[in-house]
Amino acid sequence: MAYAIVHHFPGGTKEQYEKVLAAVHPGEDKLPEGQIFHVAGPSAGGWTVMAVHESKQSWERFRDQVLMPRLKQGIEGGFDGPPQETALEVYKLKRK
Repeated sequence: MAYAIVHHFPGGTKEQYEKVLAAVHPGEDKLPEGQIFHVAGPSAGGWTVMAVHESKQSWERFRDQVLMPRLKQGIEGGFDGPPQETALEVYKLKRK
C-alpha cells in the first residue's frame, strides 16, 4: 500500500529546499528508489514537501538510510530545523 509523507518547514525557503533536495535525491529529475511522487512549494509560513512512496517500508528505508543521516551531518544552506510531519497510508492514488 502506498504511503505519503507531508513535511512542513516553518520559515523554510525555496533555496533551502533546493540544497536539501540536491543532497538527498539521486539526481536532478530522479526520485529515490521506491518514491513514486514528489511535490514541493511555498505554503503558509514556510515550505512544504509531499512525497508518496510505494510502501511504508520504502519511506522508512529512505528516511533511515538517506534522509536522516544527511540531515544529521548538516546540509549547508539547508533547512534550519526538523519539519512538522504528517504521514498517511494512501487510500487512493490517481495518475493522469
